[in-house]
Amino acid sequence: MAEQEWAFPVEMRPKPEEWRFDLDAALDSVVLLRAEIPDDAFTAPILGTERVGNGVVIRDDGLVLTIGYLITEASTIWLTTNKGHVVGGFPIAYDQGTGFGLVQPLGKLGVDAISRGSASTCRIGENVVVAGHGGRAHALKATVFAKREFAGYWEYVLDEAFFTAPAHPQWGGAALIGSTGDLLGIGSLLVQEKLDAGVLQGNMLVPIDLLEPVLDTMLKTGRAPGRPHPWLGMYTTDAADKLVVAGIAPGGPADRAGVKVGDLVIAVAGEKPEGLADLWRKVWALGGPGADVPLKLVRKDKVAERTLRAADRNDFLRKPHLH
Repeated sequence: MAEQEWAFPVEMRPKPEEWRFDLDAALDSVVLLRAEIPDDAFTAPILGTERVGNGVVIRDDGLVLTIGYLITEASTIWLTTNKGHVVGGFPIAYDQGTGFGLVQPLGKLGVDAISRGSASTCRIGENVVVAGHGGRAHALKATVFAKREFAGYWEYVLDEAFFTAPAHPQWGGAALIGSTGDLLGIGSLLVQEKLDAGVLQGNMLVPIDLLEPVLDTMLKTGRAPGRPHPWLGMYTTDAADKLVVAGIAPGGPADRAGVKVGDLVIAVAGEKPEGLADLWRKVWALGGPGADVPLKLVRKDKVAERTLRAADRNDFLRKPHLH
């Protein structure tokens, strides 16, 4: 398989003698995840119809934890172990709040589960292992250079996320393994950090601590507990301290209300948001799906006001079917 032909240089890989746990056993908990998505799926234009990443076996029954964008609206999932065993998978749940996704193998993977740890045990500056499927050749000795808030343009906020370097562009669903061999987080995306000396590329990973409060409900209902956040379908970025609408979800609340790409968001319900995370929190404070969200926008140097009727993003997504 072409994507498995690459390998990290030997000097960048973790060495068993450098760690106080069975490195190879921990790496074997990481599986390759391939997902196929229908051409007419809501997320297909943005995320594609063929998605490849990783997942981590977290329970003795083979339950796989991954990052949710890999399996959103998936019609077919295949899981491959480091020993080459291939098993189909079923997408049980995707929690939009944390970004976690769960996949149940439809056969025995023959892989031992990795134990789950806590982000609190990992300090900034600590060495960790970030691992994709493929054993040591696809594992990287990395350093946690930050633990802080993260906000995403897709209406997503984490109070605290991991940031590691060196960076790798395909760490979706990868395992963040701490110094004692526990799973500390799941890989999400590549980021760029502005530093005094320039720009540092790194990876953002979702802390494993966020899973326990939502796991049981995800397994039972396919969703996280509680009322979902109101969703606007308004992809917004923080550029030069301005909140700029960079994309619009077709048919979503922002599209229906006439919000345009290039609009600047300057107020939510009369309050100025202090950055992207604050924008989403101010929107979420107005209620759940169905809430009215008044926005003040600047378009071509003119102020425009729009009221969006928030939706439930899940209503726009295809639901998985077990064949």
